[in-house]
Amino acid sequence: MLAGVAKRMERRRVLYDGEHRYDVVLGEQALYTNVGGAEVMAEQIDRILRDLDLPSLDLGIIAASAPVDMCPVHAFSLHGDEVHLDLVSSGVKVTEPAELALYRKAFGRLSDAALRGEGARKLLHKARDFWAEGGRG
Repeated sequence: MLAGVAKRMERRRVLYDGEHRYDVVLGEQALYTNVGGAEVMAEQIDRILRDLDLPSLDLGIIAASAPVDMCPVHAFSLHGDEVHLDLVSSGVKVTEPAELALYRKAFGRLSDAALRGEGARKLLHKARDFWAEGGRG
């Protein structure tokens, strides 16, 4: 458990190091998936709100009702010439150029459907209010 916390803290530090850039797209539904209870969820959203304007972060949130011109897909991370898939039992690294192109295209479509800036901030505040009320809406 402590090793996992240390790993997450290390990933978090790179947001501030000035050497990395993160383009993140997530579905609004993720803001309501209760992992850890209402207090934890509210704290996580507060953290995102604090980091939203970092120059190293471009966060887009796809509103639950937004039209997306593709079927939902599993979560993935693009890192240079690799795609990482985190599965329940393992992780998969994709390096085949044709497959990388498909993931870049998928990320582009998802990114195009996402709200940024004030639109993302509104969705975050709405979710924060939900969790501040105990997650009972």
